[in-house]
Amino acid sequence: MKVLNQKSVLLVLTLSVIILTTSCKKKKLTEVVEVPLPTTEQKMTIGDPEDVKAAEGAFNVVKLPFKYDAFAPTIDAMTMEIHYSRHYLTYTNNLNKALAGTDLATLPIEELHKKLDMSNAELRNNLGGYYNHSLYFEILTPKGEGKPKDSLATAIDRDFGSFDTFKALFSDAANKQFGSGWAWLVVDKAGKLQVTSTPNQDNPLMPSQTISGKPILAIDVWEHAYYLGYQNKRMKYIDAFFDVVNWKKVGEKYDEAIKK
Repeated sequence: MKVLNQKSVLLVLTLSVIILTTSCKKKKLTEVVEVPLPTTEQKMTIGDPEDVKAAEGAFNVVKLPFKYDAFAPTIDAMTMEIHYSRHYLTYTNNLNKALAGTDLATLPIEELHKKLDMSNAELRNNLGGYYNHSLYFEILTPKGEGKPKDSLATAIDRDFGSFDTFKALFSDAANKQFGSGWAWLVVDKAGKLQVTSTPNQDNPLMPSQTISGKPILAIDVWEHAYYLGYQNKRMKYIDAFFDVVNWKKVGEKYDEAIKK
C-alpha cells in the first residue's frame, strides 16, 4: 500500500466588499473569515486493484493487471484508484442490482445493449457505465506501443488515410464532446472503422445512436478521469492518453469484430 502525505494548510477566505445601495447613501461592509483546516498531517492511502471485487451478480470488474501508480505521470495513482475502485465499481454493482431477479441477468453484455429500453434511465446509465469503463481499463497499458500494427494499422490507413489523421479525428471528437461523455473508435456493420462520441454513459452499441458499431477503443472524458492531473485542460489529457493505449489489445478487438 502506498501512502501520500498532504501537509496541513490554513485556508483564508476573504469575502469581497459588499456595497449596499440605499436611496440616500452607500455603505461598505467588509468581512474576513478564517477557516483553519486540521492541523494534524493528513494521510491518503492508495490501495491495490486486486482487492476490488464487485458484489455478487451477473458481472464483475475487469482485472487491472497493473498497480495504480504504474500509469504515472500520464494518469496519476489517485485518479486511477478513484476511477477504478469507486466509479467503475459503483456502476458494476448498480448494474448487478438492476438486473437481479430479471430475465436480463442471463444475457451477454452485447445482447443487453440490443434489448435496452432507452427510457429506462437506471439500466441505461449503469449498463453503459459498466461496459464503457470495462473497455477503457482493458485497453490501457503503462507503456503504450505508439501505433497500431498489422490488420488494424492497415484498416486505419484504409478508412482514415493515415494514423495521424485518425488520431486528430479521435482527439477532436473527445475534446468537442460537450460535458461528460466518451469518444470511440468503432467497427460498423460494413466492417469500416469510424470515430464517434456519445454523452454521459451512452455508447455505440445502444439503440438510436448517430454511429452504431462495435467499440474497440474508448476514452473517458468525464472529469473524474482526468481532473486531478489536468484540471480543465481536457486536450492535454487526450494527447497524453495515446501514451498508455495498448494497441495490441485494440488490434485483437478489431480482429474479433470483423469476424462477426
